[in-house]
Amino acid sequence: MIAILTGGPGLGAHVTGLLLRRRLMELGASGEVFLAEAFWQPERRDRISASKEAYQRDFRLARVGQRLFRNLSDAFDPMLIESVMKRWHDDAVHRFVVFSGLWLPVVERYAEEFGAVPVDVCHADSANSPSFARRAESLGRHREVWLFDSAGNDIPWTIRATTEPPLRWEDRDRRVLAHGGGWSMGTYLERAAELSAAGLPLDLVVRDVGEAPDLAPGSRRFMMDPSWNPWHDDGFPPFGEIVAAAPPVYEQAEDHHQALDLTRHAVAIMAKLGGGTILDAFTAATPIIGLEGYGEHEDRNVRFCVDLGIGITFETWRDTGFSLEPLARMHRRLLDLQDRPRDYARELAAEDGVA
Repeated sequence: MIAILTGGPGLGAHVTGLLLRRRLMELGASGEVFLAEAFWQPERRDRISASKEAYQRDFRLARVGQRLFRNLSDAFDPMLIESVMKRWHDDAVHRFVVFSGLWLPVVERYAEEFGAVPVDVCHADSANSPSFARRAESLGRHREVWLFDSAGNDIPWTIRATTEPPLRWEDRDRRVLAHGGGWSMGTYLERAAELSAAGLPLDLVVRDVGEAPDLAPGSRRFMMDPSWNPWHDDGFPPFGEIVAAAPPVYEQAEDHHQALDLTRHAVAIMAKLGGGTILDAFTAATPIIGLEGYGEHEDRNVRFCVDLGIGITFETWRDTGFSLEPLARMHRRLLDLQDRPRDYARELAAEDGVA
């Protein structure tokens, strides 16, 4: 079995781990996802909701908070960690894929107690996220897999968010998808208001049903089920459209997160730029409009996408009068890049002898 270890703020790395599990299953390989927060002490996990609400209210506070990101290894419940390490041993885990640096002390301790197992450090962002930056001394001891690499201006590996091909440009809905990542943070609501004032229709992912009611004609609003959390449910986030005079009906797809369906039909995706958003955009060949990031790694993600010709900052796009022409050009660039990266799931499956 391949143990896929996820965690951290937001959902980008965790959903990417879920996508890897799905792709491995389709190829006949066995993978299981383990979310760090599911193994935390309850009182530490309970603080997540408070932090999330505070960061949603004040994005400046979120940026300060990630700069103060500290090693949360002491948040793990020792008994739960002992139990899961024994399970990994009993299930003959033969590779760890680590999406969060929170897990690195655990896999290194596992090696001491049960013997070394190959570890892949899988970077969903184009530069070290805070959890990996805090464990920089450990990274060189393991294979690093970069889905997007700002240092090399390259896309070395990919995990396909869907097996469906990108939608043709002329078949798209001409809406811009706007969201704030898994925690709905950032300046996306203010920027969405600017696009609406310019008459551009949106697919907007909001935090609650009453948010952003006055959008341009042709716009739609969606939200993730607020009662869902990933340490109680190991599937993709339930997602639903907000319609008049009816509560949202949340659906949970098995193949991928449903926001990806919106990404595939959009002419652009506008968000603070986590690695999960870049992966959605790359898989769907949907251009990126980068907003202010949650931290330096997300700001680096924006610069990476601009330099590679697959993204544009909101300010630069606004200077064009919100023209669709640069978006069409970036779409073509994304199509040209589709065959560039190696398929990470397929190579892991091949190591298992099943692909």
